[in-house]
Amino acid sequence: MQATTTPSRPRPGERIMAAINRDPQTAEHATRNDALLAAATTVLGVALALFTDSGRRPDALGWALLLAAQVPLVWRRRRPLLVLAAIGALVVPYHALGNAPAPPTPASYVALYTVAVTGRPLRTVLTGVTVLTVALTVMVTISAHQALELLRISGWIVAVLFFGVDVRYYRQYVAAITERAERAERTREEEARRRVAEERLRIARDLHDLLAHTITLIGVQTSVAAHVLHADPDRLDRAAVAKALDDIADTCRTARGELRTTLEVLRDQGATDVRGPLPGLHGLPDLADAARAAGAAVDLTVRADGVPPAVGAAAYRIVQEALTNAVRHGGRDDLTVRVRVYEEGDALRVEVTDDGAGAGSGQPGFGLVGMRERARSVGGTLEAGPLPDRGFAVRAVLPREGAA
Repeated sequence: MQATTTPSRPRPGERIMAAINRDPQTAEHATRNDALLAAATTVLGVALALFTDSGRRPDALGWALLLAAQVPLVWRRRRPLLVLAAIGALVVPYHALGNAPAPPTPASYVALYTVAVTGRPLRTVLTGVTVLTVALTVMVTISAHQALELLRISGWIVAVLFFGVDVRYYRQYVAAITERAERAERTREEEARRRVAEERLRIARDLHDLLAHTITLIGVQTSVAAHVLHADPDRLDRAAVAKALDDIADTCRTARGELRTTLEVLRDQGATDVRGPLPGLHGLPDLADAARAAGAAVDLTVRADGVPPAVGAAAYRIVQEALTNAVRHGGRDDLTVRVRVYEEGDALRVEVTDDGAGAGSGQPGFGLVGMRERARSVGGTLEAGPLPDRGFAVRAVLPREGAA
């Protein structure tokens, strides 16, 4: 049997604060709550009429006016000014008949508070001035003593109006905080989705560079081994075959290590650094050796120090893809590739040129697009295209501050 748990009821203080923070014009069960409030002010008004100032207890018409003044409170949220005017229209003749002044005050104060809490401060001030002016005028015509009494308690009217304005500003403040919190939450979710998309794109580029480079080298090295086997079967060059197979094994081990690193990044959901170890300029000699093993003559020159990891990783991937394209599309046995990585000003420059057939004659694939994305990821630029005479060139400019 599954145990059921009932949600704990909020404490009275929490319910009061929730009622204060809630917008009165959009609150749930507004009409029902206002009807209950009108009933409460009716009970309070009747109690004040019965137990205070017994010498001026309301007559039949006074009781009718007093009870009728409570009814408009049911619609106080929808038409606050109209409700205040209706109550005033009923209270003025009530006072003109000389009835006790205290019983109508609860309904009047509730109407004044509603006007203040739902309207602008200027409207509230004008309403307060109008109410005091009309009330004093009516009281002076009825009794100077009652006019002085109203003037004495006018501070309560001002206090109610200022309390309503203060509650209005407090609700606006709470609503602004809530809206900022919700916007911040949406921003965090959008940022998380953006980071996930960027990480997927980065991993896709890494896998493309890794697999394309590895498969190309293995294909070239396998072709070398097959050529040795078929060139002269009677005098088999076992050393050449063994070297080609060793190169294939080394290439597979290197690719397996990089692939394992990428898969570990994907599996490690709780990692704080999802990028894992980045390749850098220190790995360029290995790329050159792998291209040499594939039959290309690689001239590598690196003159750079203190390059940010992100810029170094971008340069590594660009050189890797450029060497892969050169080996794949070179089209000649004596292919020569020149790789230069050097600093110039505040930028790292990468130049890879070859004297092969060039990679731009066929249908462009993802290699050139990936290299441009690598350069753009650190704020750099990349140009690639065939040379005037023969060969292909890749030139990239990677700002050092692009790591930010």
